[in-house]
Amino acid sequence: MIIHTLSLRSFRNYEQLSLTFGSKVNVFIGENAQGKTNVLEAIYVLALAKSHRTAKDKELIQFQAPFAHISATASRRNGDVEVSLALSSKGKKGKVNGLEQRRLSDYVGTLNVVMFAPEDLNLVKGGPHVRRRFIDMELGQISPLYLHHLSLYHKVLKQRNVLLKELQAKKGTPAMLDVLTDQLIEHGAVISQKRVTFIVKLQGFAAPIHEAISRGRETLGLLYSPSVEVSEGTDVSKIKEDLYSAYERRKEQEIRRGTTLFGPHRDDLAFIVNDRDVQTYGSQGQQRTTALSVKLAEIDLIHTEVGEYPVLLLDDVLSELDDYRQSHLLETIQNKVQTFVTTTSTSGLHKNVLGAALVFSVEDGTVTNVSEKPR
Repeated sequence: MIIHTLSLRSFRNYEQLSLTFGSKVNVFIGENAQGKTNVLEAIYVLALAKSHRTAKDKELIQFQAPFAHISATASRRNGDVEVSLALSSKGKKGKVNGLEQRRLSDYVGTLNVVMFAPEDLNLVKGGPHVRRRFIDMELGQISPLYLHHLSLYHKVLKQRNVLLKELQAKKGTPAMLDVLTDQLIEHGAVISQKRVTFIVKLQGFAAPIHEAISRGRETLGLLYSPSVEVSEGTDVSKIKEDLYSAYERRKEQEIRRGTTLFGPHRDDLAFIVNDRDVQTYGSQGQQRTTALSVKLAEIDLIHTEVGEYPVLLLDDVLSELDDYRQSHLLETIQNKVQTFVTTTSTSGLHKNVLGAALVFSVEDGTVTNVSEKPR
């Protein structure tokens, strides 16, 4: 997959911006707070209809502008595609080749991207919500069905929590709780099953990468920790039965607490290195190697699932990696993944990056191609 052009209107600090990219590496150089991360964020938002930096869409829209608009042209294995996304106070609308998509879950996946930013190093040592978001964003790119069920799950979850608060205050309709619980289980069972399958596949790619980076000294395992027992191949009907039993057992407790105490929104993912939880017992080096291995594994997993490589976005992350890990990353992506890199200086970049790069200078919302020629 190759992104050829990107156009922004009223997005972050860009009132208007049009760029043409190279097919290999595109480097954005500039001081902090000049707008280079905003370019990568725009590509990410265009692909996933969500930002990796904020949950508030209004922060993406330039101050006092009625809406923001992002569009791009790209090549996929089955032909060229044009995608656009409009963001406003009324929501988001995505178009593919000029046709508005009825649901965002139908739109997401038209472009596939993998983002690696400094905060992704917290994938291992951060809280469970970081890892759930990681699963949701990556799995959502390759499974519209997962994204559909996830969206409906969160809508029902919100309604259920409101009702539990009412029941806690001796208000509301108790019979409605059973209705919402059944709906939550319907979507939650599919979410759990698909997550387990995804994590098993991801481990298959991440383990050999981790072993190579650690020079054969470490083995990596990924362990999904769901609210009810789920393993690869578990039938959805069995997951539904177990969820139903669990909710029945804890119904009164949930009413007393006024919130939904378990389900996919409470699940977690553990990283096991040499049979030890790397979050608790791993060194900083092991945690970074784990995060890098998982991110690189995403590239191969998406390639396997959709038949082509995603676009890689490296937001000021190369400077966070030592020379050995940086070299391994670059060897993995060399000549197969279109890559976008942000940095404050070229001094921290491997010569292989600059040798194939189209270089842009970013200063106060102005982006200038400073390369001698496109590559």
